[in-house]
Amino acid sequence: MRLPPVRTLMVTMILAAASSLSLPASAATPSAAPAAKSHPFRHVCGSAAHGTASCHALVLTDVTQSAAQVKAAAATPSGFGPTDLQSAYKLPSSTAGSGQTVAIVDAYDDPTAESDLTVYRSQYGLPACTTANGCFRKVNQTGGTKYPRTNGGWAQEISLDLDMVSAVCPNCKILLVEATSASFANLGAAENEAVALGAKVISNSYGGSDTSDATYGSYYNHPGVAITVSSGDSGYGVQYPASSHYVTAVGGTSLKTAGTTRGWTETVWSGAGSGCSSYNTALSGQSGFNTGCSRRAVADVSAVADPNTGVAVYDSTSYQGLSGWLVFGGTSVAAPVIAGVYGLAGNAASIDNNYPYAHSGSLFDVMSGSNGSCSPSQLCTAGTGWDGPTGLGTPNGTGAF
Repeated sequence: MRLPPVRTLMVTMILAAASSLSLPASAATPSAAPAAKSHPFRHVCGSAAHGTASCHALVLTDVTQSAAQVKAAAATPSGFGPTDLQSAYKLPSSTAGSGQTVAIVDAYDDPTAESDLTVYRSQYGLPACTTANGCFRKVNQTGGTKYPRTNGGWAQEISLDLDMVSAVCPNCKILLVEATSASFANLGAAENEAVALGAKVISNSYGGSDTSDATYGSYYNHPGVAITVSSGDSGYGVQYPASSHYVTAVGGTSLKTAGTTRGWTETVWSGAGSGCSSYNTALSGQSGFNTGCSRRAVADVSAVADPNTGVAVYDSTSYQGLSGWLVFGGTSVAAPVIAGVYGLAGNAASIDNNYPYAHSGSLFDVMSGSNGSCSPSQLCTAGTGWDGPTGLGTPNGTGAF
């Protein structure tokens, strides 16, 4: 029977809306990243002043669900979940990571960090990680429990970081160290406190202007501790501490399902930071690769960071009108993912950040896409082997870590 014109229009609009919100299914789980089309997103932190850092989290502004909505619909939140990341990067997440502590260093306080983490882990069937069972611990930059003031943007960053470590290494313990402010001095004090409290892996999802290790390098120079740092979200160009000689600089990709043996494909995310430091010495492992830099080249490795192929995160902060189940991107996703992989590998005490360069065969080489125009081109355009936006590539198991 022919529908009346008005009803036909309504059906057409509904179908069009449904099509625009459709999300590609994972090869291993019904969770999914936002569709390949471009979604509006925003930086959750403001720009960094001299001597300070800005967090690198990006949040989609048109994809949000409350916990009640997800539960009522018996639905999986939008965005990639733990099974997706474990599948994409061939990770032994269910069997590895026990006894490892991954620290998260961020600025300001997230007052609902633990309860939000509980929602995330419960949603995906991950083991509980709480203060009570000894899995989770939150301290300030001196190891105490008098926390800094709350900042909604950094609170969302904290939720993102905690959820990504949980997704990749659910058997790892998590230590959250909250710096008093986003100054490098305070973030550095938090870094030192994480080491003092026994963390063997530390994730840092923030950055500021490229600067010298002579100024801040002592905060990141911790032999026997794997320190991951996001490379930035502004495309070609380097930031500190990703440009430090002492860290693993983590770039970003767009991650999509594919009808291949791997089941996934990756290209350069256009926002990933890359380039040559003006100050810091190159890693010895980089000497065997054509980086085009006389000094430290960024990045070393990478993981998903494109907000349009982003990850599911739970945050109840209600910052700038967004709360609940959200979809995040930015190299703030990639840094804790790689930190979780270091946790799974369990080798941090005996290796340094040159290790991936000697084991590049255990990475998925990202060979297409760019984050800008530059010379030499490998600093911003992917090809076989090392490139600036994605480094040596993304995890294929834990062999490179």
